[in-house]
Amino acid sequence: MSPVSPDNRNEREPYVVTSKGHTAAAINAAAKAGEWIKSRQGQVKELGSKTSAQDLVTEVDKGVEQMIRRLILTHYPDHAILGEEGVEPGAEALTAALDEAREHEYLWIVDPIDGTTNFVHGFPFYCVSIALVVKGELTVGVIYDPIRDEMFVAEKGKGAYMHGIPTKVSAETLPGNSLIAMGFPPDRVLAQPANMAGLQQIMPQVRGIRAGGSAALHLAYVAAGRVDGYWEVGLSPWDCAAGVLLVLESGGKVTNTLGDPYDIGTRHVVASNGRIHDYLVTSLQAADATGFKKQ
Repeated sequence: MSPVSPDNRNEREPYVVTSKGHTAAAINAAAKAGEWIKSRQGQVKELGSKTSAQDLVTEVDKGVEQMIRRLILTHYPDHAILGEEGVEPGAEALTAALDEAREHEYLWIVDPIDGTTNFVHGFPFYCVSIALVVKGELTVGVIYDPIRDEMFVAEKGKGAYMHGIPTKVSAETLPGNSLIAMGFPPDRVLAQPANMAGLQQIMPQVRGIRAGGSAALHLAYVAAGRVDGYWEVGLSPWDCAAGVLLVLESGGKVTNTLGDPYDIGTRHVVASNGRIHDYLVTSLQAADATGFKKQ
C-alpha cells in the first residue's frame, strides 16, 4: 500500500487496533462487522419480520450478531452478551432478558445493524453498535458507520472520539436555533402516537427535525455536535446503550422522557447537549408524548 502524505487532511487514525482490552475488542468487532455489512448491501435474499411488517430482520443481522459474539467471546468467554437477534420480540421478553442480563458482572449489549430498514432499502444510514456494561455501569461504547467510515468510541471517564478526534456536544442554548433528531420505531400502538405528538409539539419551535432511522447514529450525532438533541419513545437497550455513553462522555445529558437518569432498561430516551435538555423534556410532557401513562 502506498504511503499517505502527511499533508493529507483526510487521513484518519486507524481503528483496527492490535492492543488488548475491552475497547480494542469492541472496535475490532465493530470494524469487521461493518465491513461485512457494507459488502452485503443490495444482496439481501431473505427478509423476515419480528413484531410487525415494519420490524425487519435479515440474514445479515443474524450473521453479523454471530460474528460479533464470536469475536467477543474469543477474548472474554465468561462475559454475557445481550443482542437484538438473541431476544424474542415483545416487551415481556425484553424485560425478562434484561433481568437476566443484569445478573452478570460483564454485559455486552450489541445491535448488529441499527437501521435494518435503511439497510434493506439501500438508504445509507445504519451502523453497528456495541456497548459494555461493567457492574451495572456503561463503560465502553462503540458505534461504527461503515458507509461514512466513521468510528465513534467512548470510554467511561476518558472522553469520546471519532477516529482519534475528541467529540463534543454543541453549544446551542436556544431551541429556535436547534436541529433536533427523532425516530419512529416499529411499534405503531404506543410509540408512534407518542412520537407524533412530540413532533407536533416541538417542530414549530426549533430550526429543524431529522428522522434518519438509526437511534444509535442519532446519539452519535448528538455527541459530535451535529444535532443539538434527540428523543424517541420505544427504544431497546441495544438501540442506545453505546450512543448514550458517547453523549455523556462528550459533555451531553441523557435521561428518560420524564427527566430521570438513564438506565439500560430506559426505553423512552432524551439526549442533548445539556443546554436544551429541559426544553425537550418539558415539551414532551406538555404534549403527553413521554410514552408513560399518566398516573
